[in-house]
Amino acid sequence: MLLGSFLSFGLFFITAVGVVVLFLFLYAIVTPYDDYKLIFKDNNNAAAIGFGGAIVGLSIPLYSALVSSVSYFDFLIWAGVAMFIQLIFAFIMTRTKGKYSVEKLITDGAISGGILKAFISISIGLLNAGSMSY
Repeated sequence: MLLGSFLSFGLFFITAVGVVVLFLFLYAIVTPYDDYKLIFKDNNNAAAIGFGGAIVGLSIPLYSALVSSVSYFDFLIWAGVAMFIQLIFAFIMTRTKGKYSVEKLITDGAISGGILKAFISISIGLLNAGSMSY
């Protein structure tokens, strides 16, 4: 029984980490700027804060899916929903133009833009997780 529990833990944990890695890849495609360049080459704190918030925003509903799912397949479905919701909101948030352009704030390195993006991502994650707690 103990071995089965560890195997289940490993399966769910590795899958959750895999979902986060896939999210990191897709998130970079969804945003109109190069997150990795901004963070690792340009040392852009705003991009790092926003990106970190998106990771936390995904991890919250992933946690909810892990504790609420009745099977591995159920977890996969809810993990996909969590990732999709975060990516949609990231797409919308970074595509807004004009006076409320998060893209401009992030690419300009404005910390306020990164903080706003992080908190919106975390808020969406919390709402997403709460909605999964049927």
